[in-house]
Amino acid sequence: MNLSVKAAVELARHNMRHQPRSAAARIYDDLRQRILSLELPPGASLLRAELAQRYDVSQTPLRDALQRLEQDGLVEIFPQSRTLVTRIDATRVQEAQFLRVALETEVVRRLARKGAQDVVDFGRAVIELQRSLATDRSQLQLFQEMDEYFHGVLFGGLQQDDLHALVRSRSGHLDRVRRLQTHAEDKIREILQGHERIVAAIEARDEDAAVEAIRVHLHKEPDWVNSFRAEHQDYFS
Repeated sequence: MNLSVKAAVELARHNMRHQPRSAAARIYDDLRQRILSLELPPGASLLRAELAQRYDVSQTPLRDALQRLEQDGLVEIFPQSRTLVTRIDATRVQEAQFLRVALETEVVRRLARKGAQDVVDFGRAVIELQRSLATDRSQLQLFQEMDEYFHGVLFGGLQQDDLHALVRSRSGHLDRVRRLQTHAEDKIREILQGHERIVAAIEARDEDAAVEAIRVHLHKEPDWVNSFRAEHQDYFS
């Protein structure tokens, strides 16, 4: 990854995480990313003493971060005992998928209604970042982070950042299944083409095309989780 792309990615990451942040927010963001990336797999035990040492914080911000993760359904806290990363719940995956499609359909419809050239320009810049990352298989996690960032740009175009935060908070189980997917070249190409169709429809002020583009981009078959559960039984509840 060349320096200009790396700098742009770091800037995007900075914006995604809404600096400046409290210690609790920093811990929450880092632990959440480690859980979503499966670095901390379902069922993993989180020891507070080790976490406090890792993040060089007292128990208070650590407790606050873990409570937020519990609200997101990503950890289960057993008072005076232990904290475990939750196993993936297929029902919560389907609920998050429904919420995401419902909200993003309306978001792109409204963006297309007004054209939203700023979103189009910003969206295309993110697509180019993803395209640069796509050629380096070691950067898959960054590619996935930029995918999330692209969708955040859509919500931001309507000043609906809180709604995007809601989707993120409800999507932990869904995102972990998505990380189990094999991103072959054709899958990466499909993701990029989907993003391109979305911004093109917004730029053309074609509401129907924008809705169709986002629905195709986000579409999952009703039983799509089953194959992942069969391959990773220990990850699912």
